[in-house]
Amino acid sequence: MAARRISSLLSCSLSYSSLLPKGRFCGVGRVVSGYSTSAGIENPINPSIKVHCTQLLINGNFVDSASGKTFPTYDPRTGDVIAHVAEGDAEDIDRAVCAARKAFDEGPWPKMTAYERSKVLFRFSDLLDKHIEELATLETWDNGKPYEQSAKIELPMISRIIRYYAGWADKIHGLTIPADGPHLVQTIHEPIGVAGQIIPWNFPLLMFAWKVGPALACGCTIVLKSAEQTPLSALYAAKLLHEAGLPPGVLNVVSGFGPTAGAALASHMDVDKLAFTGSSETGKIVLELASKSNLKPVILELGGKSPFIVCKDADVDKAVELAHFALFFNQGQCCSAGSRTYVHEDVHDEFIEKAKARALKRSVGDPFKAGVEQGPQIDSEQFEKILRYIRSGIESGATLITGGDRLGSKGFYIQPTVFTNVKIC
Repeated sequence: MAARRISSLLSCSLSYSSLLPKGRFCGVGRVVSGYSTSAGIENPINPSIKVHCTQLLINGNFVDSASGKTFPTYDPRTGDVIAHVAEGDAEDIDRAVCAARKAFDEGPWPKMTAYERSKVLFRFSDLLDKHIEELATLETWDNGKPYEQSAKIELPMISRIIRYYAGWADKIHGLTIPADGPHLVQTIHEPIGVAGQIIPWNFPLLMFAWKVGPALACGCTIVLKSAEQTPLSALYAAKLLHEAGLPPGVLNVVSGFGPTAGAALASHMDVDKLAFTGSSETGKIVLELASKSNLKPVILELGGKSPFIVCKDADVDKAVELAHFALFFNQGQCCSAGSRTYVHEDVHDEFIEKAKARALKRSVGDPFKAGVEQGPQIDSEQFEKILRYIRSGIESGATLITGGDRLGSKGFYIQPTVFTNVKIC
């Protein structure tokens, strides 16, 4: 077998421009190209909406946390505070679980016909379409992903996801099973009860839809903890769900931190099932807490380190673009990112030169500007972690082809970075 040399592409975003319609959307700024310390970074656009939903949503009402505490959520473009959000803890989780339990045991949601539940979800998807600008603005402002990605890719996908699960609501059927002798054997699918859900910061609304949609379609009630880095869009979406006719207590949203609110939800004795998306390290803690409480079933969606392999007969231009997309999409903050790139030695040098050129062409800047492919990292923690990885690559003897430093003087922007001659440990 021919030897292979290994290229590792380290960066913080990826071009998805081939997926986007051209032109403007909802007043985003002029098109920019090439990464630089341009006005797009140093003088960011001021979003036109106001943040209204900052409290906890419990039993159909927006309320302060029991402690009265709040925490800041930051604009990753500048590091400035966007808003102060109610900080839920164990007492607030208990209030939310009690509301969800009462809504499940006594409320109309699990008892209404599946068709009626589907109508609420269909109305919710219509409201998502109606409020794309507000939701996409909150998502980009709180997360840093390009506005065009939020508005033109993710929001339409989210409303489609909700419609998909709305369609399933009245199609969840049991089975009639043949049996020996004069017996009737059948299965019936019933809602499990109170579903605890913990979502991450990289795709806040998309994860909200993936968690909330199927649970509501089945007739469950929910306590959802949003990521402390990105609490705003989940609260706004939950408000729209209640406008669509969701009864009080069916969906409760608690903003807070993992060691307090997240741990309380995972270990709560009256939560019947738990779903978590996040890091493998935290997933282990969540699983342990669930097992030590009421042994509730847990679904984990955790991070990975996926390889991207370029063979000798590959179309190199296409491979370069696909490798970028596999790794750099969403500022590289994606659990299924193709974060290891293996290139056959026969096409290695060509691939590297074109990968470098593609990185240098990236448009990096204010994510509210049209045509920007790469916004800032989510926060200072991830920003510093990526810079540490870059320093580690240099110190371990890898060849830095391009990038390798922060971009601009404010916010959490990093230059698109390419390494080659990376050693396997």
